[in-house]
Amino acid sequence: MKFFIFTCGEGLGHTGRSISLGRELLSAGHIVHFGAYGSSKELIENSGYEVSFIPQELRLEGKAGSFDLEASIKKTIVNISAKDIRSVFALIKEKNPDVVISDGYYLAILAAKYKNIRTCMIVNQSNMEEFFINKGQLVKLLGRFVRNFYHYIYRRVDVIVVPDFPKPHTVCVRNLAFPADVVGKVKFSGPLVRKRYSEVLAKDLSRPQVLCTVGGFGYRKRILENILGAARMDESIKYTFITGPAIGKDDLHEVPVNVNICTFIADPFPYYKASDLVISAGGHGTLMETLSFGLPLFSFPDKGHNEQENNAQVVEEMEYGRKLDYSVSSEEILSTIREVVYRGRFMENTEKLRQQAEVFYGPAFVRELLENSDEE
Repeated sequence: MKFFIFTCGEGLGHTGRSISLGRELLSAGHIVHFGAYGSSKELIENSGYEVSFIPQELRLEGKAGSFDLEASIKKTIVNISAKDIRSVFALIKEKNPDVVISDGYYLAILAAKYKNIRTCMIVNQSNMEEFFINKGQLVKLLGRFVRNFYHYIYRRVDVIVVPDFPKPHTVCVRNLAFPADVVGKVKFSGPLVRKRYSEVLAKDLSRPQVLCTVGGFGYRKRILENILGAARMDESIKYTFITGPAIGKDDLHEVPVNVNICTFIADPFPYYKASDLVISAGGHGTLMETLSFGLPLFSFPDKGHNEQENNAQVVEEMEYGRKLDYSVSSEEILSTIREVVYRGRFMENTEKLRQQAEVFYGPAFVRELLENSDEE
């Protein structure tokens, strides 16, 4: 079978899922082509796969750690062009796949259905109404348009895959709300992560080890400085920071000897396996990678980003880790880290998720789902 995987480039969580699924399909002898843009396209290419450029569809706006929904919708609508739409339709016509898989890229679904091609949508957020509550009349009107568009897509698509643990362990559960008439096509695949725990060799790192993947956005520098403050108080705990290109070692204050600063790590999985705890924002992809490797998680969701805040809230309620905010002190960070690395807090719960992810392997589930539906 021929598969075409379209990837939204707003956050590398979409990209990691696409790579994991593409690898699984290729290993089963299928033909796979990717469509992506920006850093997502670069990461897929660096993973050894052929990728076609697709136009950016979604435009996200924000500042000072807050997500600006109205500005994002306006910029997305303004930047949609007939040329971009035609290019996606032409790409599907050229490749002529049997199945189009879309991870957050909606033009691909419209183009595929126009050509009567089977479609699969990967979704970890469908509760769009929550974004538009108490945001003013204009945003409310825009929200109604966005909601109707999403519901139209969900009714048109053949299969909807939620790349998360099945209930009752679903981390993105607060972000899900589908129209009643499409619930039957929704399938929980388990995490779509690029590598399984059993196939990864741990990085040779000193323990206890904390992996910080908060990232290098300027407004998150305060979090990084507070974690550095915690590191200076107890140098027996080691840290690896992945900061991104925006923030390097020279941008941070008094980096202690027990902290290693990396601007980019192409393959984070050996670091996951060598760590005792992960500190991150609230992105769904990183949460799934972390929990699939059995690691407790401290999440710093961006203010006003409902999806991240909901994910972090479930992490805390299910006792997989802690939901923290930008005001937390270095002393509190160190105290909570010590609870995990010295006393094993949360580890029993996250170890169960690791075992579940090994048995209920997401990429294989989706492959079999699409193969079997083709036979029906």
